[in-house]
Amino acid sequence: MRIRKALVGGLVTAQLGAGFALGAPGIATAAPESAFCTGWVKSTVAAGFGSLENLAFDGRGGLLLSEISLAGSGGGLRRLTADGTRSLAAAVESPGGIIVNGGHAYVNSGNTFASGVTNTADGKIVSVDLATGSTATVVSGLHMPNGLAQLPDGGFVVSRDLGPDAVLTRVAADGSGAHTLAPELTYTNGVAYDPARRELFVSTTFDATTTIGVIDIDHPDAAPRRISLPGFGPFNSADDVTVGPDGAVYVALNTAGQVVRVEPVTGAWCTIADGLPFVTSVRFGAGPGWDPNSLYATSFLGTVTRLTR
Repeated sequence: MRIRKALVGGLVTAQLGAGFALGAPGIATAAPESAFCTGWVKSTVAAGFGSLENLAFDGRGGLLLSEISLAGSGGGLRRLTADGTRSLAAAVESPGGIIVNGGHAYVNSGNTFASGVTNTADGKIVSVDLATGSTATVVSGLHMPNGLAQLPDGGFVVSRDLGPDAVLTRVAADGSGAHTLAPELTYTNGVAYDPARRELFVSTTFDATTTIGVIDIDHPDAAPRRISLPGFGPFNSADDVTVGPDGAVYVALNTAGQVVRVEPVTGAWCTIADGLPFVTSVRFGAGPGWDPNSLYATSFLGTVTRLTR
């Protein structure tokens, strides 16, 4: 998602959301969750980037960051190492979700507000060679591709959170066969695949009720299971999601400035961190220099924050 969230809630709701959206921080709805919900500490890893939309670890000591331009064009895939070294990994126009698979990163391109509201199919999935930085188009003709997940067959699921038909699109690994997946879920944003459960988790941004949709990929035509979070949806503005090593789903609430942990079986939730203005994406560390037990979060303010228990 882009800074368009400010158009929906404004800076006032960004401040109100932290106390209004999900109630008191660190309180879970079920006792078994409490051990995972308390004691998280925030620390700044980096600041001074442009607006950051998404992140992924490349497994080679680098943190990949989707840096977007508020002007609607430009941006790029940035790389940050644990010692603070910054570089341009690849020139990707208006990047969105990132998936790393082996020696390549797959990145959404064309994730712009203008493309969403005008329904322009100028979005792509781009493959980036992590060794050389060279790029190749895998899929084209997408509308404002935002979140990104890759399934076991190599195919992709892309989200869209703005404009007509703001739903999920599933495409084959070669870019063919694009079709809508789980049309019951609208204003879709974060997408994460859990190989242990063979389920796809999807957040909704602008629905009145913040929803985490759960799709059984072995039965993709079945209605998705829904987990609802309290608070008015746009005041939460659920952004990207990830599945942690504990099997829980972690959700960045952009306008609320919070990160929430959701137990996907029971639906129990708790706020593990707040005071993170315009947080966009979260991932657990992976690769040299990055703590696998820490959650790293990006924001539209150009920051990377580490959450540690």
